[in-house]
Amino acid sequence: MRAAYITELGGPDVVRYGELPPPRPGPHDVLVDVEVSAVNPVDCFVRSGAYRTPLPFPFVIGRDLAGTVAEAGPAGLGFRTGDRVWCNSLGHAGRQGTAAEQAVVPADRLYRLPDEVAAVDAVALAHAAATAHLALFTHGRLRAGETVAVLGAAGHVGSALVVMAARSGARVIAVAAARDETYVRFLGATEAVDYRSPEAGELIRAAAPDGVDVLVDTSGRNDLAATVELLADRGRIVVMSGLDTRPVLPVGALYTRDRSIRGFAISHADTVQLADAARHVNSLLAAGHLRPRSVEELPLSAADEAHHRMERERPAAKLVLRVRD
Repeated sequence: MRAAYITELGGPDVVRYGELPPPRPGPHDVLVDVEVSAVNPVDCFVRSGAYRTPLPFPFVIGRDLAGTVAEAGPAGLGFRTGDRVWCNSLGHAGRQGTAAEQAVVPADRLYRLPDEVAAVDAVALAHAAATAHLALFTHGRLRAGETVAVLGAAGHVGSALVVMAARSGARVIAVAAARDETYVRFLGATEAVDYRSPEAGELIRAAAPDGVDVLVDTSGRNDLAATVELLADRGRIVVMSGLDTRPVLPVGALYTRDRSIRGFAISHADTVQLADAARHVNSLLAAGHLRPRSVEELPLSAADEAHHRMERERPAAKLVLRVRD
């Protein structure tokens, strides 16, 4: 089968494109004919070795796919040949990735794709939307009526955070570029703050005079000295990006007000948490509440180019590898 894979850790140039033996499913696995595979920043971290995880070489890159079931093992949880499906947790912890014509997926990591949802839309949102769900509800413990501040609100994860928080009954303050104000308000934000404004912190404080209950920073800046002061009593910050940041931690402002900071990487989510996120994502996809803002498709043979671009420019459009039509 054709695949994009690596035989060593390194930069984007180590990504190869060629033939590999087709994988075979075990009794608890499902073999999927891959239609599309997404490209995420975490894929670059795994490929380079910045995010350490077991990698059996040759290693197929990529963690997200959408496609159809080719074959299911005897314990395949009811999946049948031809079922439209998606997955967002391969390419990690020894599991081969998704940038190939076929992929083996453990049955408890595979989800049915609603009939009305295009495969490319699902794969473009799989990682971001599941991440948003877990950040808000599992780690942020968001409840209806609370106030959420989303930093980087117009990005892939940020926009999903805004949609999910607003639709759960929370009040959303979206921090993004001024040009994205109309977009984030369309997604459900009550207030929009220009992150470039020197008064951004004061504007957030004015929008939430009693403090923010949950703050999620997808921008990777992690200015804890500023953001901790924006929290309400018992407010929570979810840290989910900024691999190399070393922020100053205002300890007094944390413990005297029962505030907390929680680190979160979706790669550590268990299958129960991922399945819960998938149910929420599927419901929003089927209802049309979640849609990718912009998608750029590349052929599977251009996987190395996609990794180059992800590291050089962090493209605004979601990069998706087209494996088959």
